[in-house]
Amino acid sequence: MEEGTVPTPSEPPPLPYSLRTRKKSIAFFWTIFVIDTLAQPLILYWCLWYLTDLSPNLVFSIVTASLGGVSVFEYFYRLYNLFRKNSRARPLNSRVSWLDFFQINFTIVWLILAIELVVGSVPEEPYVRLIAMVLPTVMFYFGIVYLSLDIFRMMGFKAPFRISSTPKGSVMPTALYALIEDVVAVDGGGGQIYRYALRTRYLSSPYFRRMLFEMNCFWSGGSIICAAAITAIVFTVQENVAFTLGWALPFAWAIIWTLITIPWVQSDLRREKKAWAENRGQGGIRWVDDISAPTARTRFASVQANIWPWTRGNQSPPSTSSGPPEKVPDHAPNGVSDGAHDVSNDASGSTPREGSHVDDGTYDGATIGSPNAQQSAEKLSV
Repeated sequence: MEEGTVPTPSEPPPLPYSLRTRKKSIAFFWTIFVIDTLAQPLILYWCLWYLTDLSPNLVFSIVTASLGGVSVFEYFYRLYNLFRKNSRARPLNSRVSWLDFFQINFTIVWLILAIELVVGSVPEEPYVRLIAMVLPTVMFYFGIVYLSLDIFRMMGFKAPFRISSTPKGSVMPTALYALIEDVVAVDGGGGQIYRYALRTRYLSSPYFRRMLFEMNCFWSGGSIICAAAITAIVFTVQENVAFTLGWALPFAWAIIWTLITIPWVQSDLRREKKAWAENRGQGGIRWVDDISAPTARTRFASVQANIWPWTRGNQSPPSTSSGPPEKVPDHAPNGVSDGAHDVSNDASGSTPREGSHVDDGTYDGATIGSPNAQQSAEKLSV
């Protein structure tokens, strides 16, 4: 092997995070969340409405005042973790804004919901149907925002501002990547080590990017369609039924989508690993977010080809195979640093830029050229 070269690994860069070791904490959180967001408002509504002589205004004032305890705690917990001194949860190399993309959207959606609840509960005769629209509103908001991000990505738009660890002016990231990065890093405790490892995986694997794009379309598109259906139901049926369905149906949708997602992702991760072993990176410019990079057929594409055979010829196979290893830059640091960097996640160029200074406009998230993301991530020094 030539001096200064590194062989392409036989597997995609690892993600140093496991849900299996966190089953109890995940189960605890979602149990409390379901009680707070589903059981509590419905129980309070039915009990106060039918078992007391309280006025409608007072009933819904109590119901709305009791809402969102877990979400409020989570909001300020995230805010503390992002703003505290020497935080290891912030987006990579963010020197100006410490908020991540999810926290910004979390803030906006809470403002929308606050207005919705106040307008719905203040009148003497509350707008029951409007109060029933809280969860569908969340579905509409995140569905539209996250689907729009991927539409802009496919249209070739650059990031107009920093999106978590993706700098302004870089290739627009697929929205699910930003969501996973933020939630696992802050809420899940993965920190900047996970942000770095996920960015390494994202930039090095076209298959991984394609999988996240398809999954984002599935969830975002599904949330918009389901929210529209729930809205039609809420404004059609009787008020008491509308209130119940408005709070219950979003959870039913989320359960169904989750049950579909788990085997889907597991299958795609196995396919990604196989494609990586066979093609050593699967095609495209290494360490660059190239939306047109060829990749192996995903599970969704395989199902689509079986249903619509005429689409089989549209999938581009990987164009690279095991070849000469790439040379590691002499000046590349071992971890995340503020020094020089030789690669860019901007796919508009045909080759990586050499000797570029790392700042908020050019930083691509980390030293992506390292063959072992986990080792480099442990040396994180943002």
